[in-house]
Formats: sequence, structure tokens, C-alpha cells
Amino acid sequence: MKLNIRKITDNDWDTLVSWWNAWPEWTNPSKGFLPDNGTGGLMVEKNNKPIVAGFLYFTNSEAVLLEWIISDPEYRDKDRKQAIEYLINGAEMFCKNNNKNYMFTIGRNMSLINIHKKLNWTVDEKPSYEITKNIE
Repeated sequence: MKLNIRKITDNDWDTLVSWWNAWPEWTNPSKGFLPDNGTGGLMVEKNNKPIVAGFLYFTNSEAVLLEWIISDPEYRDKDRKQAIEYLINGAEMFCKNNNKNYMFTIGRNMSLINIHKKLNWTVDEKPSYEITKNIE
């Protein structure tokens, strides 16, 4: 398996929207809700085909929020979990290279939570809630 990781570009937006729209129970965030207007993240590709992406919210602390991890719902290869691991590990390296020492995320998808556990992330077993408000 030959995976590549790169920064998300404006050209990826339509692909990401199609992924969010295809997964049940997902809501497509607006560009303004995402870091760098929808380009502040990483994309994993296999043979130049995008398969997994996630966004990095840099803070004014030593912490970075990794969020909105999404994959191509039509990607059927058995290496999807490896691609997600590659994304998370790549995000960790990207953060280290930018002098960040902590990462956190929010999740409810058990497969994704288990991948984080495998990669030695601490998972709080008590449920929490995402609380947002559109103040426009």
C-alpha cells in the first residue's frame, strides 16, 4: 500500500462535500467553520486518489484540535483503517513540526475511537456532547 499525505487545497472542497453528504448522519460544515476556510487540514491519497481527510485547528496554546475526519464512502479497500491511522500519525508529526505538544479530538464513531486507542490516545469513556451555536 502506497499512501501519500498532503495539505488540503481549495480543489478538494467538492470532494469533501460529496463525502460528508454521502455518509449518513453527517452534516457538511461550512468553509467558515473549518480552519483556513476549508484548507487547514491533511488529505491522504492512494495512487493519487483522495481517500481520507481531517482538519487541524491550531490554537494559541500548545494544543491542536484534530477534527472532521472523513473518508470516501465508496472506498472499499481493506486498508481504510490504515489510511486513517496514516492521517492521524501524519497529523501528529505535522503538529510536532509546528512546536505543538498536545492534540485532542471529539468523536462518537467507535471505529475511529478504536483507531485512536490503538495509536495510544487517551479516550475518556464518559460521553460528552458537542455544543455549538451559529451566531450570525
